[in-house]
Parts: sequence; C-alpha cells; structure tokens
Amino acid sequence: MRAARNILAEQQPLLFVKNRAKRHRSRASLLDELAAFRQFRTRTEVTSLGEGEDAVPVFVNEFWTSKQRAASSLHEISYRACFKPQLPRFFIERLTAANDMVYDPFLGRGTTMIEAALLGRRVAGCDINPLSSILTAPRLHPPTVRDVRARLANLDWNYEDELNEELLTFYHPDTLREICALRSHLLLRDADHTASEVDDWIRMVATNRLTGHSAGFFSVYTLPPNQALTPKRQQKINEIRKQVPPRRGVPDLIIRKTESLLQTVSEFDRSRLSEAASNALLLARSSDRTPEIKDNSVDLIVTSPPFLDVVDYAADNWLRCWFNGIEENNIDIWTFRKPSEWVRVMERVFVELRRVLKRGAYIAFEVGEVRRGKLRMEELVVPAAKAAKFIPVLVLINSQVFTKTSNCWGVTNQIAGTNTNRVILLQKPRTQ
Repeated sequence: MRAARNILAEQQPLLFVKNRAKRHRSRASLLDELAAFRQFRTRTEVTSLGEGEDAVPVFVNEFWTSKQRAASSLHEISYRACFKPQLPRFFIERLTAANDMVYDPFLGRGTTMIEAALLGRRVAGCDINPLSSILTAPRLHPPTVRDVRARLANLDWNYEDELNEELLTFYHPDTLREICALRSHLLLRDADHTASEVDDWIRMVATNRLTGHSAGFFSVYTLPPNQALTPKRQQKINEIRKQVPPRRGVPDLIIRKTESLLQTVSEFDRSRLSEAASNALLLARSSDRTPEIKDNSVDLIVTSPPFLDVVDYAADNWLRCWFNGIEENNIDIWTFRKPSEWVRVMERVFVELRRVLKRGAYIAFEVGEVRRGKLRMEELVVPAAKAAKFIPVLVLINSQVFTKTSNCWGVTNQIAGTNTNRVILLQKPRTQ
C-alpha cells in the first residue's frame, strides 16, 4: 500500500478535486479515497500490475452501481458493449470542473457525451460508425412529447411500394409499411436538407426500436435490441418459438419510447444539454485522425475502445444501417484478431489523444476482459500508452459481484461474465 501511495503521490497529489477553485485546500488523494472506499460496504482490495518501479497500483471494489443513483432516463438507448453512465460520471465529477471539455474518441451510443453535458461540461465525441451521431446528437436537444406527437401526426404513413420479403421475417406487413414510410420521409428530408430536430429525434428512437425481445419494439421476438440477426437466422427463431410477427403501431411505440426517455429530464437538464449542444463537436471518422480538435484543448477523456474479436458492429447493425440509408460495408470499423494488431492501432490513437489532451490531464480508458478471462486488456493498454508517453496512474476494477481479488482477475465469476468494468487511468505529463 505504501508503494502504491508513493507512485501516485509523485504524479498528482491533488487528483481528487471536485472544484478547481478549491485546489489550494487540503484534499485526500485519489489513492487514499479509493483505498478507503466503503460506500457499498465492501473493502477495497489493493494490488499492483507489474513489479518494481513499473508497478501500477490496482484497486478492486464496487465503486459505482446501478443502485447508487438513478441515472438519467435519457441514457436508455440500446447499443452493443456500452458502459453505464455511472462510469463516466465517477471520473467527470472527480477530474473536471464546470465548463471543462470532456471527450470520447470511441463514442458508441454517446454515454460519456450525454452524462458530461448533464454535468455542465463541454463535450466532444468521435466514432467512425455514423450510427453513433444518429443516436447521440438528438439527445443533446430533446424535444417535448407534444412536439413528437404533432410531428408524427403530420406524416404520411401510407407506403405503396413493394415490401422486402426478407424483412417480413421480422415485421408484420402493416408494421413494415409504416417503417418504410417513415424511412422514406427521413431519407427525403436528408436529401433536401430539411430535417428538423424533431425529425432527428424520431429517427433516433425508431432506429433504437427496430428489433428487440419485448412488445416495445417494432419486431417479433428476437435477440436483444443491440443485435440484428440475418433474416435466415430470425426465421429459425420464429420456427422454434412458433411465432409470427405481430402488428405493432410504429407511431405509438415511438411516442411510448419518447415518454420513457424524457421521464426524468428536467428543465434544468434541458438547459445544460442546450448549452452543451451549442458548441458540441461530433465527428464521424477514425479517432487516430481528428484535426478538428485543437491541440491541448481537452480536460478529460473517458472512453471504451473496440475490443479483440468480441463485437462485430457492422453485422449487428445491418438493419439500423438499412433504415438510415447507410451502406454498412463501407464503414471501416476496426476489428482485431491478434493482440499485436490492437496494440499497433491503439498506439496511433494514444498519440492523437496526447495531442488533444491538456498537460497534466487524464484518460479513463475502460477495457474488457476477453477470451474467457485469459486476456486482460489492461496488460495491453499500459505498454501502448507508455509508447505514446502517457503515465499509467492506476487501474480501477469496478465489480458489482464482488468476492475477492482473484475473481476480478479472471477466475470463476469472470468466465460467465459479471457486471465488471476495468479502467486504466492515464495522465499526460505536465511537461512535454
């Protein structure tokens, strides 16, 4: 414990400051707070990654939980391999102040951006998948339920063209006609550059409701909403379950989901979201080339990169891409089979992140444990980050099914997958 204390003290004795105006006051270090953390009645296990001078302190506990606080209903958008909003909030509250810039270079569904905006920070995000912007941007300026009702009431829901027979594996014919009518309307608005913020919101909600495993989705029962099977595989599910696609009312389900998303959004939240949206930066490009972001302009990065051969985003999102007129095969989403490939690309990303990050600022880099616990991604992140001249500060393992340290390192409960986050905190040196 003493060695871990010395490692962190040399790098930043006052990491854990919530308000920059109070930095001159005595504050507990991040190390002390993590080591003493008892909010959920479990003791922090302290160990290290590596040995000697290269050792990085590791803290294992339940540092946040879904029961800790009700996250904003605005986050309830399904996306594969996304983390809970409590994760970015944990670091944003502790490592930034109001109006600081928070950036996520692997945006996904936009959890970091939305949570940072709700906390009164300026926001930026990047993802090569154009669906990320479609799912994120509308939630920075949410409409009212009344606005959505009015817009849906004015749409022409008749669709006379021929239906794609394969899609009838998922949808009742009348439901599919409504989906196609809405798709045609949105694509026409895009072509004419006349899409409104309400149209963008409707697109976002509809994209999220295309397939799922409850009556709240447009489709018959299928896999969770962050995946879309091929029509052939869906047909097998239909046969096994002896099911046929039921009639779903597309406008009604969009309104229901809108009401759910806006359930906890207050006027104060709307004010903060509007302020963040006024200068938000959303990029649809590779995160190793972001010239739109100025040098030394970002106060904190919170992100989760693509993992090793775990998620096939293009295959999972083919139906969402169809609805939005996107050719999924043209999206150059990174997929890695070998650890060496992942490290090589992440080294490029870290070089770019070092450019945009302010001196002395931090990256909270969330990674997963893959290949049934046989590979811990933090062991790849640390050398890649060091190659880009970042300082590995600590590893935080948040485990909500906490037993003992060995379990959190890939034994027993990790094989089946638990609700666990593994975060490497990195610092850009104060001097170049």
